[in-house]
Amino acid sequence: MTSTFVDATTLRARFAARLSELYGTEVPAYTTLVEVSQEVNRRAMERDPETAQRLGSIDRVTAERHGAIRVGSPVELAQVARVFGALGMYPTGFYDLRDAAPQPIPVVSTAFRPTERDELAANPFRVFTSMLVPEDRRFFDEDLEQRLRGFIEARRLFPEELLELADRAEVEQGLDAPSADRFLELASASFALSDDPVDRAWYGELERISGVAADIGGVTTTHINHLTPRVLDIDDLYRSMEERGIEMIDRIQGPPRWEGPDLLLRQTSFRALSEPRVFREPDGSVGEGELRVRFGEVEARGIALTPEGRDVYDAAVAEVDRRCAERPDAARQEIAAQVWAEHIPRTEHELWQRGLAFFTYRLRDEIPEGPVPSTFEALVDDGWVDLEPIVYEDFLPRSAAGIFASNLSGSGSMDTGQGGAERDAAWMSRQIGRDVRLPEELYSAESEASREAVLRELARR
Repeated sequence: MTSTFVDATTLRARFAARLSELYGTEVPAYTTLVEVSQEVNRRAMERDPETAQRLGSIDRVTAERHGAIRVGSPVELAQVARVFGALGMYPTGFYDLRDAAPQPIPVVSTAFRPTERDELAANPFRVFTSMLVPEDRRFFDEDLEQRLRGFIEARRLFPEELLELADRAEVEQGLDAPSADRFLELASASFALSDDPVDRAWYGELERISGVAADIGGVTTTHINHLTPRVLDIDDLYRSMEERGIEMIDRIQGPPRWEGPDLLLRQTSFRALSEPRVFREPDGSVGEGELRVRFGEVEARGIALTPEGRDVYDAAVAEVDRRCAERPDAARQEIAAQVWAEHIPRTEHELWQRGLAFFTYRLRDEIPEGPVPSTFEALVDDGWVDLEPIVYEDFLPRSAAGIFASNLSGSGSMDTGQGGAERDAAWMSRQIGRDVRLPEELYSAESEASREAVLRELARR
C-alpha cells in the first residue's frame, strides 16, 4: 500500500469527525453537550483515573460517538449497509421498537458498528439505524401503507457514486486519498439536514400516527437524528446541562445509579429543539415553519451481560415497574436502586461467578507459587488470572423507545386490535443481504478466545 491509502479504520474515524462537525453546525446545543461531557470526564479522571478507565481508556471514551439515522425500506437499509460496510461497520443486534414501552414506535432497528476489539478500541463509531414498517396494520392501514411505500420508493437517499465508492472501499478495505475525500464528502452530505420543502399535509398525516414515521416518510432525505458522546458520569452530566439552562428529558434511561458495577447502558438527552423548516402548503405555496425531531443524546456504558444476566436484569426492571405502579409518588431512581441492591451482584467477581456478565481474562505477570489450580475458576479465585469486563457496545430497546418518546411532539396512535408484521434478525439479514450479528455471540466468542489464550500462555510458562 502507498502512503496515500486510507484504510477503513481511518476512514471511519474521519467520517465520525465530519459528522460531529456537521451536527454541531446544525444543532449548536450538541457542541455544548460535547463540551460538558469532556468537563465531566475530566472530573471523573481527577477523582479516580483507574475506575474511570475500567471500561475503556479516556482517549477512547473522549472520541466515542454513536449516531442515529432513520430509513423507510429494506432497499434503503441495504444501501446504508453498503456505506457503513466501507467503514468496517456491520449490522449488529436487532431491536423491535413496535412493542416498546413507554410508547410503541413503528420501526425495527439495527446498529452498524465495528465488531473486533482492536477496531472498537481504535474508533468505536456506531450508527443506530431504524427502518419504518409500513406493513404493520397496528399503525398503517392499507391505503396509507401504499402511499407511504410509493413516496419512499420515489426518493433516492444516496447518490450512485457514493454507493460505488463504498463497494470499492469494502472490497479493498480502504480507498486512495482522492477517492477517500470524495467518499467522505458524499457520505456526510447524504446525512445533512435538507432544505427541501416539507409537504405539510403529508407530514401531518404521518405525524398523527407517529412523529418518527413522519420524520422517516414525510421528507425526501434522511439525516442524523442525534449524535451521542460517551460520558463517565451521566448523573453529573445531567446536572451540569441543566445548570447551563438546557432542558433535559425527564430522567436517565436504563439502569439506576447504585453502589455496584455499571451494567449495559444508561442514556439521556436534551429535549428536541424546534428547528426552522420550509413547508409546502396544500395550495402549493411555500412558507416557513418548525419541526422538533432532533435532540442531543449522551450515554454511559457498562458491562455486557450474558443471556442469564439479561434475564436477571429484565426481572429487576419488571420489579421496578411493579413497585413504581404501587407507589406512584415515589422517585423511580430510589426504587430502582433498592431493587438493584436486592437482585444484582455488587461486585464484578460475583457477576462472573454467577455467569451473569462477560469478561476477558489476563494472566498475571507474577503468579502465585505452588501447583497450577486444576480449574479455570480456581485460576481466577486463587489470583492467577485477572478479570477484565467486556464493555457493552450495543443498545436497549426500552431505553431507545424512552428517548424517542421523550422527544416526540405527540403520542401518536396505534390500533392494537390489528395484527403486526413479523420481523426478526433473520428477516432483516435476508432483506439486506448481510448477516445481522448477535451481540451476545460476539461477546461470548471474545470471552472464550481470551480464556483459551490464557490457558495457552500458562502452558508455556
